[in-house]
Amino acid sequence: MKSVFVLTEKTWAGSNLLYKWQRTLGNYIAVAGQDNSVKIFDRHGHKWTEINLPGRCVGMDWDKDGDILAVITAKSSSIYLWDASVSKTSQIDSGMKDQMSFILWSKTSPLLAVGTVKGNLLIYNQQTSRKIPILGKHTKKITCGCWNSHNLLALGSDDNTLSISNHEGDTIRQTGLRGEPAEIYFSVMKTDERSSQGENTVSVSVGKKILILFNINDPEDRIDLTFQHRYGNIVSYRWFGDGYILIGFSHGYFVVISTHISEIGEELYQAHNHKDSLNSVAISSTLNKAASCGDNSIKIHELSELKDISNVIQLDDETKGLDQLSWTDDGQLLAVSTQKGTLHVFLTKLPILGGSFGTQLAYLTSLLEVTVSNQVERENPVSIEVDVEPTFIAVGPYHVAVGMNNRAWFYALVEQEPGFIKLKDVEYLGTIASMCLNSDYAAALFEGKVQLHMIEGKDQEERKQMKLFPDDDRQGRILCHALTTDFLYYSTDSGNVICVLVEELETVNSYSHSVGVRKVFPDLNGTHLVFIDDKNCGFLLSPANATDSCFELPNFSPTITGVLWDNWHADRGVFVAYDDDKVYTYALHKTTVYGPRVVLVGSTALLFSQKPLLLYNGELTCQTTSGKTSDVLLSTHSFLKYSVSAPTESLPEISKQLAQALMLKRLHEAWDLCKAAGSAADWAELGQACMVHMEVDLAIQVYRMSGNVGMVLSLQGIQGIDDMNLLAGHLAMFLGDYNLAQDLYLSSNSPIAALEMRKDLLHWDSALMLAKRLAEDQIPFISKEYAAHLEFVGDYVNALAHYEKGMTHNEKFQDHEEACQAGVARMSIRMGDIRRGAAQAIQHPSRVLKKECGAILESMKQFPEAAQLYEKGQYYDKAASVYIRYKNWVKVGELLPHVSSSKIHLQYAKAKEADGKYKEAVRAYESAKDWDNMIRVLLDHLNNPEEAVQTVRETQSIDGAKMVARFFLRLNDYGSAIHFLVLSQCNDEAFQLAQQHGQMEVYADIIGPEATQEDYQSIALYFEAEKKHLQAGKFFQKCGQYSRALKHFLKCPNSEDNLAVEMAIETVGQAKDSSLTSQLIDYLMGESDGIPKDAKYLFRLYMALQQYREAARTAIIIAREEQCAGNYRNAHDVLFSMYTELQAQKIKIPAEMATNLMILHSYLLVKIHVKRGDHLKGARMLIRVSNNISKFPAHVVPILTSAVIECHRAGLRNSAFSFAVMLMRPEYRNEIDAKYRKKIEAMVRRPDTSELEEETTPCPFCGFQLSQNELLCISCKNNLPYCIVTGRHMLKEDWSMCPHCEFPALYSQFILLLETETTCPMCSETLSVNQLKKILDCSTYLHNDQLDQ
Repeated sequence: MKSVFVLTEKTWAGSNLLYKWQRTLGNYIAVAGQDNSVKIFDRHGHKWTEINLPGRCVGMDWDKDGDILAVITAKSSSIYLWDASVSKTSQIDSGMKDQMSFILWSKTSPLLAVGTVKGNLLIYNQQTSRKIPILGKHTKKITCGCWNSHNLLALGSDDNTLSISNHEGDTIRQTGLRGEPAEIYFSVMKTDERSSQGENTVSVSVGKKILILFNINDPEDRIDLTFQHRYGNIVSYRWFGDGYILIGFSHGYFVVISTHISEIGEELYQAHNHKDSLNSVAISSTLNKAASCGDNSIKIHELSELKDISNVIQLDDETKGLDQLSWTDDGQLLAVSTQKGTLHVFLTKLPILGGSFGTQLAYLTSLLEVTVSNQVERENPVSIEVDVEPTFIAVGPYHVAVGMNNRAWFYALVEQEPGFIKLKDVEYLGTIASMCLNSDYAAALFEGKVQLHMIEGKDQEERKQMKLFPDDDRQGRILCHALTTDFLYYSTDSGNVICVLVEELETVNSYSHSVGVRKVFPDLNGTHLVFIDDKNCGFLLSPANATDSCFELPNFSPTITGVLWDNWHADRGVFVAYDDDKVYTYALHKTTVYGPRVVLVGSTALLFSQKPLLLYNGELTCQTTSGKTSDVLLSTHSFLKYSVSAPTESLPEISKQLAQALMLKRLHEAWDLCKAAGSAADWAELGQACMVHMEVDLAIQVYRMSGNVGMVLSLQGIQGIDDMNLLAGHLAMFLGDYNLAQDLYLSSNSPIAALEMRKDLLHWDSALMLAKRLAEDQIPFISKEYAAHLEFVGDYVNALAHYEKGMTHNEKFQDHEEACQAGVARMSIRMGDIRRGAAQAIQHPSRVLKKECGAILESMKQFPEAAQLYEKGQYYDKAASVYIRYKNWVKVGELLPHVSSSKIHLQYAKAKEADGKYKEAVRAYESAKDWDNMIRVLLDHLNNPEEAVQTVRETQSIDGAKMVARFFLRLNDYGSAIHFLVLSQCNDEAFQLAQQHGQMEVYADIIGPEATQEDYQSIALYFEAEKKHLQAGKFFQKCGQYSRALKHFLKCPNSEDNLAVEMAIETVGQAKDSSLTSQLIDYLMGESDGIPKDAKYLFRLYMALQQYREAARTAIIIAREEQCAGNYRNAHDVLFSMYTELQAQKIKIPAEMATNLMILHSYLLVKIHVKRGDHLKGARMLIRVSNNISKFPAHVVPILTSAVIECHRAGLRNSAFSFAVMLMRPEYRNEIDAKYRKKIEAMVRRPDTSELEEETTPCPFCGFQLSQNELLCISCKNNLPYCIVTGRHMLKEDWSMCPHCEFPALYSQFILLLETETTCPMCSETLSVNQLKKILDCSTYLHNDQLDQ
């Protein structure tokens, strides 16, 4: 709070001052000290006058209007009256003999009450000059009193009584008190029901300790309020609000109580406001504030929220402390007197006066100080001391004007200190209501007229450039005006808004409104103007284009008092409208696809008593009552404070800010928001807004960011269109507002676009109407499309008409013509003109049309025509089905070869069967794949079981099999019957039949692998009962009962022995049960019946049990027996199969087995080589066999004989000689074949020891050179793998193997062998040259071979 002035007079020093503010106006303050005078000062601290008195002033008071000050003095019986309006003092003799002590004017009438030291009273009527003296009202000094609104007077006296009198001075009530009264007030006590009796409660402070409340009608029923001792004495109290009392206590406490009966005695608020003492309290109801003073500070509280201390004033110079507080009635000034005799006056509320031009502000900062500032341009504020307290302030770019009544003072703003020059003051012809300035001119509104004149200029020029508006009184009274850089606007009570070009002083534009226009608010350039009319509606006007652009502002509050345009250079279309509580933000969108429009963006709450002065980029500068400005960020611009670097806000918050930015057309800020944290929906919204505002380039960027390729391509297609209506039409179409798009297209220079759009949207009815206006050649094509649509929705009459309209009879459009003809055909049939429709459909080239028309006819039950159309269209299935519906079997029969639907064949078959034509029926059933019916007819009617049986076998039909089974049962062919019962899955019936007729073997054979365990068990039990052990065993084995199976197999008679033993081995192999195994081994060894069985069975048993080592041993034994018996091939096969089995199981092959296999194989190779005429290879193999002749006991002589002969042939004479010598032994000699005996004897007698040298080849392991047929390397001691073709050892570089048995062979020799042979010499599997592959790397094979060894 600002100090306005301080009053100090030498004569007052050290005394308590008595002072009173002028009532109502507060323009004067009267002050009295110890000297014999009352000094009167104006509200700026200038001494106005002085009233000299004969003695010290003891009391003074202003009347209700503040016109007259009444003063009483200690040494005179006169009352002094000072009239403020003429500044003159007059004197009245009171007629009282004793000294006066109390004076008080009535609140409502010109009555003055004066009390004396001896308790007498005088009531003086200032209007009539009537005096009423009342002697003896009290017995002692009257000290305090109060008038109420009904002119009752309450007085308190040192005689400890309180009296209530009427305005005539008659006592109505008198009551005694327990102490001296002080501070009496009338008020209304707070009750539940609002009392209508007015101020009927009296409150009085008694003895500085008690506060007494009583009703004037019942003074005895009173309420005594006492307070805590620590508070001290009651210093002062005031009523406020709805029956509340504020009390100040001497110890510095500040207490608020309520007089509501339910709350009485409770403290609502208490604060220790001052540390040592409290001197006075004051309340301003206009400001809604309370003040207390004490020590050397003043504290000011808000009455609405007492905890809020709005101001604290420290008066550090006042060491003796403060005294009394008093507020002016309007609450603008607060006076406080001090103990040392000074008076301080503070400004608590300023009139809110201010104005702005562009970004420049001028506003009242003290009663006589105006501050000019430009925060946007960051200029230093300039304070101008003015001569009068202004009632208006106007500001221009270079000037400020202030004024009151009919005078205005002009100041020029300059660069030099102090920043202003006083130019002049101007008197106008009436009291100025408002004033506006621009750079050169001032315009003042007074008494319904506006005077426009130059601010600075020579007198003649000024007179020349001065004009009074309106020119014509018929225009009405001017209610308001505004001045922009170039234009003067004013509005009249008859609804005219006039625009005047200032330079020419000529009216350039006027707009007539239906009712009077109260206020106008142009933007800085004057291109747009908001006005408020007498109905409190708001409108936006573009004076340059007044005909079509006056919009009513949406949701315009009737309480709005002013409008501010945003001065930010880029936001010229934004303005705010404000009332006392709220600011409403509006945005003008000049260019949208919907045309210019105004939108309400939102509202922002205003703090109490703030007046908006300036709007700049969403920031509102407001003036407050304290003479300062405060900045309010509009809630509609909250997105401006959003920082991209810290996008911490929630998504709904982002969406809300985005919506604000879009409504304000701040598209680039919206882009930043979306980039920071926008969802897909946010991007879409931004894109849509860009299209609405016709910002095509930005829209393309937005849709590119959000990945909407379709929109990007569409927008690129319309980029660069200059015709705004055409562009807006395209954008409206993209936005889905097709009617608007059509209107815009039609008003553009390319109206055909409207037709194209309607066609694309399939709006054929609209398209037809447009085509009639814009493109008649399009009508047939649109008619066809419209007809198709009408046909779809079932409007066949109009569809037919439009199809007929669609005919162009132009061969260029053949497809179109055919489509129209097809439509006519369909619609004719629909409309009942079947002959025409069918004829057209038959002539028409389209198959599909025939099908469509056929379907329509079929739905209309016109079967012959429908069938005919189907047949013509080659839809044979459908044709046949329709023929069947009206029983035309002849036609059906004709069509059957073309029909694929089995359903139709079936219907036909049933019809033929009913007619007794069974063969045709059978063929039709066959075509329909209805095998059951086919089999039924074959058996029941045609007696053709062969075909029936064949059909059942081919189709596996279950029901068919049942029918065939029944047929054979009738013929007593039980085997066939069982067979077909099993086929039909009637296993139980088949089993019973087999049981009854002894056909179980047949049943068992037939049931095969499909049977269940139960089936097998039933069969087994049957055979068991019949003592057929082999069959019983076989079926017990199948159902997994291995011990029973084995029992039966071992019981089999010898005739079935071989099969039974093999089955037993298989059973034991499956069972994997040691007891069963030992049982079978005992049997095979002959321990049970003393007859040992063939060893091969034991071998098979071991194989079945996977006991390969035992099997191997057994195999060697079997092979030996076979060898001894001379069955060398058998022995070879046994050893080979065993060898491969062991290899598969990765078990080491016994050396004996490998050697035996090698020797046997060498024996078998002899035949092959001799047969091929390769005697040398044969001789070499025979040498190997003869060297092991003991293994061939059955054929020693033949083998040796062959060896002698072959060696002799091959030139191995020495070997032949040695074997011949062996043959000459006595035990062999007689067995030699007579053919060869003499030759051999001769050979022995004349020995020839020449021998063909054997070739050497390297060992495959170590490379040592060995004889070709040597199989043991003397160097590395390895057994060498041998070639299965030649018997020689293998060579690394000539390696291959049989793909079946994987035994190695020399590749070159194998190829030679396969020229004549077709099987492998080892495994006897068929083989061709193509299957043989040469192996380049045989190291793995050699490695495995070494491991085996």
